[in-house]
Amino acid sequence: MTPEKIAVLGAGSWGTAMAIMMARSGHHVTLWGHEPVHIKQLRLDNSNVQFLPGTDFPETLTVSDNLEQTVAEHKFIMLAVPSHAFRDTLLKCQPHLQQNVIVTWITKGFETNTGLLAHEVVLDTLGKNTNIALISGPSFALEVADNLPTAVVVASPDISVATQVANTLRTSNFLAFPSDNIASAEIGGSMKNVLAIAAGISDGLGYGANARAALITLGLNEMVQLGNIYQCSESSFLGLAGVGDLVLTCTDDKSRNRRLGLQLGQGKTIDQARQAIGQEVEGIHAAREVHTICKKWSLDMPICIQTYRILYEGLAPDVAVKYLLSRAQLATPQLS
Repeated sequence: MTPEKIAVLGAGSWGTAMAIMMARSGHHVTLWGHEPVHIKQLRLDNSNVQFLPGTDFPETLTVSDNLEQTVAEHKFIMLAVPSHAFRDTLLKCQPHLQQNVIVTWITKGFETNTGLLAHEVVLDTLGKNTNIALISGPSFALEVADNLPTAVVVASPDISVATQVANTLRTSNFLAFPSDNIASAEIGGSMKNVLAIAAGISDGLGYGANARAALITLGLNEMVQLGNIYQCSESSFLGLAGVGDLVLTCTDDKSRNRRLGLQLGQGKTIDQARQAIGQEVEGIHAAREVHTICKKWSLDMPICIQTYRILYEGLAPDVAVKYLLSRAQLATPQLS
């Protein structure tokens, strides 16, 4: 492997974890954050105590609060910012990008108000000829930072770009598989957050493992329905970025979205739950955008719709989940 110079934009848990993983494997990584005070603290601690305590930065990882310089000095850019800050970050990067730069991201979610997938935002912002790739799959930042085995998909409209990025990221414990199914990977990564909130609510109400399994299975059916709008095949959701990410996020309490649902099911308000988690919960934003798409295309996606109603219309969680579990017309997905 030839060491690369890589810039990671976003110094939260995920940006930091990816920066640590890539620096540990020999790449020269610059981790950028927008808050100078936070970046100063990262330098002092040589770690991200706020989000990933106990994991020191490798020698080849540096930190910066200078976006223009960071972008200008690297031909491999990875965005790890929340979905609501995605376009704005791209716009700030645009004047400073090198020619033939590769732009990758681990951001998950639909763009607020437009409902665009992330790759559509990138191409709309940076141009149709930009080399792009999404990194998605069943993974938690803490486990990546701890060098535990992880497998992800690297998806791009151009399989050669996906392969190049996958080869750059791949280590003995971080498996990266190239794919050209970028829309299905993005839909899976966005919808699983909404479905994890629903699964958390069900568990918070004490409905047990059987109900959770039903919600996951029927949620996969809803994922496939939405994918049909983007001409995604059913089978494209059966891999790491689809069912893999869905199962992980719905069943493990490291998931912020699942934890939000748990607290809602236990009677907490949304504000109380968000405050307790203390980090961005992408499923809240994704639920609104998925609901808009459901209405536009008249999709029958009751789990996503009921989750939206809990988050935005004040529907009682127990009423919503009982309704979902009583719907006899819900069909198990027939995936070929």
